[in-house]
Amino acid sequence: MLSDNCKRGFPDEKLKSIPEPRVKYDAGGFYIMTISEDVKVYFNDYYEFLEAAHDRCLGELDRVNVKIASLEATWNESRAYYAAYRVILQLAIKNIRSFYTDSSNFGVIMTPWCFGTVLLEKVETYRERLAKGQVPDENLPENTYYVIRYLDEIYKKTLLDLFDFPEEAFKMRWQYSELLKRYSKVLQNITGSLQSVLMAVKSYGV
Repeated sequence: MLSDNCKRGFPDEKLKSIPEPRVKYDAGGFYIMTISEDVKVYFNDYYEFLEAAHDRCLGELDRVNVKIASLEATWNESRAYYAAYRVILQLAIKNIRSFYTDSSNFGVIMTPWCFGTVLLEKVETYRERLAKGQVPDENLPENTYYVIRYLDEIYKKTLLDLFDFPEEAFKMRWQYSELLKRYSKVLQNITGSLQSVLMAVKSYGV
């Protein structure tokens, strides 16, 4: 477990009693075919990945907080860089805990690469909100230009390093919001094609 307050959402004991046809068992333990990727993921392997990632992020966060405390109180580029780095770590820790403890949605069980792309989008969403002044954070400067600039520069490489992923891990976006965008675009194209056909039919007086 991550801590006394952060226990696995789907421990083996719970999986044994859940009448869920998607949850299966073999020599490797309980597993599920993931919704977005249709890939076999063992629950224990996934939770162990999150636990290791959580420990790594906490260690980095402690190091970054010490570094920020050693810098001058005035906001400069060094302080902005570490502030951006801390934002990424805090978002990672928050989402790891959320996915780890979720006990109601099998959609949170996914491959490590898929989880990485989920975090990638979380950072991008935060970055957009920060640029619009929608993130009240006393740990950030009033002018967030440099923090945003460093977020843009480091967030992908930082996440790859934190989870020990190769660069190709982020070439495919597996999370639901990205998939929904793609399906929405397909539906728009289909709707557009149907409207064109109807207009052509009407023009022929059919």
